[in-house]
Amino acid sequence: MNTAFLGMPSFPRNAEKALRDSQLRFNLRKATHTIRARRGAVVAELADWPELRAAGRAIKDDVLCNLDRYLLQAEEAVTRAGGKVHWASDAAEADRIVTDLVKATGETRVMKVKSMATQEIGLNEALEREGVTAYETDLAELIVQLGDDWPSHILVPAIHRNRSEIREIFLEHMAQWGRPAPDDLADDPRTLAEAARLHLRERFLSTNVGISGANFLIAETGTLVVLESEGNGRMCLTLPRTLISVVGIEKILPTWRDLEVFLQLLPRSSTGERMNPYTSMWTGATEGQEFHLVLLDNGRTTVLADEIGRQALRCIRCSACLNVCPVYERVGGHAYGSVYPGPIGAILTPQLRGMASELDASLPYASSLCGACYDVCPVAIDIPEVLVHMRSKAPHAPAERFGLGAAGWVLDRPVRLRGAQRVAGRLRGLVPKSHLPGPGAAWTATRDVPDVPAESFRDWWRRTQKGDERVGRPDHSESSEEVGGELA
Repeated sequence: MNTAFLGMPSFPRNAEKALRDSQLRFNLRKATHTIRARRGAVVAELADWPELRAAGRAIKDDVLCNLDRYLLQAEEAVTRAGGKVHWASDAAEADRIVTDLVKATGETRVMKVKSMATQEIGLNEALEREGVTAYETDLAELIVQLGDDWPSHILVPAIHRNRSEIREIFLEHMAQWGRPAPDDLADDPRTLAEAARLHLRERFLSTNVGISGANFLIAETGTLVVLESEGNGRMCLTLPRTLISVVGIEKILPTWRDLEVFLQLLPRSSTGERMNPYTSMWTGATEGQEFHLVLLDNGRTTVLADEIGRQALRCIRCSACLNVCPVYERVGGHAYGSVYPGPIGAILTPQLRGMASELDASLPYASSLCGACYDVCPVAIDIPEVLVHMRSKAPHAPAERFGLGAAGWVLDRPVRLRGAQRVAGRLRGLVPKSHLPGPGAAWTATRDVPDVPAESFRDWWRRTQKGDERVGRPDHSESSEEVGGELA
């Protein structure tokens, strides 16, 4: 995963900092609510949306169950079409493959289509270490790059920026990367987009190496598919003499027929459109272009081995779960410390990176478990289920299991519960009035410790009702015949 995030504090500390930024919260709320409303409107148009969702889930589950076969089929098809396939077991190997391919061309500049996989492996930084400059061409990624920032959203990486901030970034930094922004640049969206278009056009016409990811890879033909909204992707895919695509091994679809399902699911779930403006497809080397496909594992086979956690690999990167998540809406993507923020990042990142760091161990807890993410997921990933599953694997999970086990032992027998309640009543004076120590400190940081009563409800009941255990219970003295007769 991206080395820029290593050593970050845990999610609670990142979130606390983000919550103090009122402008950030305003930007996030406005953007996520807008996208959410558009998605809801176009999904409601389809009477068969549940069936489409079930079909998407079934296709992706079939891929995960037969991934080895489909990957070999895709490799054979790409090779037959004139492409070259490379296998990368981790981020370091993928970075080395791509940098070697770029250096072999003699070029020192590359242009990129928006790609989560290349962000995951820290490709831009790896290329920079080898003297190669990578230029982002997606508008939001361009904003992030010019501002020396990190992406904050899967679909809209610059969602945390408003147009006034974008204008300042363009004026201050665009000249360092190429054509400068006009001095009289206004902050209306059309003017900002035009400044970016002129800046990027220079790159498109002067760069000979393109790097992309892919939304889908069709196994039967070796065809790669990229869905986008701006047209920059098509420029990057067609103009360069050399095209390198870095694709996660889970992006496979078995057949062309399967693609039809996802061309309905993805645009509606991501941008709230019936169809994305640009769908680019290519198979192997075309029109004399040299094509390389890098198939990336980087922890995915480890995720695949987990029967519950593997459903995260169904993800098609639509970002619908981010747009409905009450946690993401308030803290943004940076708090997650990963290129995959939000609910999907909370389950995918700890599986890909492991849970050794404080940050990764805290991510499964970055959720209210409200279930909204599952409701909108177009491939029915049960994110709450995986979150609970990942919590059981956290470093402090043994202590939690011990506590829950002890509670279960006490609650299993009335005599044990009575004894525990009486001991708690006698020791009530030792309970802190404000904050509990140790593991309870986080819980009581925003809550008052409730007073322990002098006697339990059970003891109070016995004292006030003079030990009559029958008080308040239903009367079962009448015979079954009488009851039956009344019912008859």
